[in-house]
Amino acid sequence: FVLEYDNDLIRQAILNEIKRKGQIYFVHNRILDIEKVRQRLSRGLPEQIKIGVVHGQMPARQIELTMMKFLNCQIDVLISTAIIESGLDIPNVNTLIVNNADNFGLADLHQLRGRVGRFNRPAFAYLLLSPRGALTDQAEKRLAVLGEYSELGSGFKIAMQDLEIRGAGNLLGTQQHGFITAVGFDLYCRLLRETVDAFRKIKNEK
Repeated sequence: FVLEYDNDLIRQAILNEIKRKGQIYFVHNRILDIEKVRQRLSRGLPEQIKIGVVHGQMPARQIELTMMKFLNCQIDVLISTAIIESGLDIPNVNTLIVNNADNFGLADLHQLRGRVGRFNRPAFAYLLLSPRGALTDQAEKRLAVLGEYSELGSGFKIAMQDLEIRGAGNLLGTQQHGFITAVGFDLYCRLLRETVDAFRKIKNEK
């Protein structure tokens, strides 16, 4: 879902996931006001819902302890910066809420979306738009692409669309703004693996 920021919508999305005994990632990529986000969510939710926070400026031990609590279902909602995009796959986490999604690159959003829906339970991703005004053309295109491609094996298609939106540049030069630099080498390899796996699955089904 690509939607404008709405407190009632966020509350309902969280309660719906809690109702089916699941957990939620809430991505907010600004450390400066991440605590305010936690306070705002806390005010709108029942007291028994436990909220945790992790970000890259916390001590490593504190991050580890918080993630272990989340993994052990002692935390219901984890507010995090984008550091979770390459984290653990947790079967019980199947709702993702990304705040200010229009500020993320397409590859980042795709990787974040991959944190949920990796097991047998239906997953939901809410991409919330900044309330401060109209989207840029690039932001509109990125979000439209993400909405269009959600099936298995879509990673390579998304990466190619990202390449088209950004412009290819000189792929081998230090000034290039193209494919591998745009998505990062690790994600590039992951997208290739995902595409190969999808083709193998199709071949086996035949």
